Formats: sequence, C-alpha cells, structure tokens
Amino acid sequence: MCYLVAKDVNKHGSIAFRTKHGKHLAELSNSLGMEVKDKGIQIVTISRPAAYGEYSPYRFAKTEEDFVKEVHAMV
Repeated sequence: MCYLVAKDVNKHGSIAFRTKHGKHLAELSNSLGMEVKDKGIQIVTISRPAAYGEYSPYRFAKTEEDFVKEVHAMV
C-alpha cells in the first residue's frame, strides 16, 4: 500500500488517498500532475503519512473519484 498525496504548496495540509503501486497509480499521478503543475499543487506518492510531516495534517479521501474531485477543487 501507498498514498497518493496532493498538496497546495502555499497552504497547510494535504489530501491523501490510500492505493496500490502499479500502472494505474503511475498514470493517475502523471495525469493529475500535468493538470495542476502550474497551479502550485504538488502530487506525490508516499509510503506512510506519519513519515512525511511536511504534508500534514492529512484529509483522507475515501475513493479515487473523491480524491480527484478534491484535487480539482484546490485549483
């Protein structure tokens, strides 16, 4: 398991979604990253939220669709 994380570099906290490594994650991460790269939103994959305090506090999306909606709402 891993977490896909979206962070507005100008704000405190981030959105996270628990998922699995693989092709789908890579494609999702790349496509979201391209959509928001010029808008100050950082998309990263992490192993454990507790190990990455710079992204906390986390809001956890329940589904991939919710995560994508929340990322789009950050823009």
